[in-house]
Amino acid sequence: MALPKIEDVRKLNDEELAEEILATKRKLFDLRFQQATRQLENQNHQFKHTRHRIAQLLTVERERQLNINQTSSTTEEA
Repeated sequence: MALPKIEDVRKLNDEELAEEILATKRKLFDLRFQQATRQLENQNHQFKHTRHRIAQLLTVERERQLNINQTSSTTEEA
């Protein structure tokens, strides 16, 4: 299974991005729960993929926040 691409995340709108963040965090929680109850066997790569996906989602969310702040500060100055 290949790591997800950030281009896919950038195509999402803000609402879909927020939903995806929640869903991915929930998936990570479920993986940790399965590992703690020994239901997860030899699939440790899923942790890496899920954490990578969360990092991508949060990065895009932060980029959008910074972009909104920059555009609003330039319009106030003009």
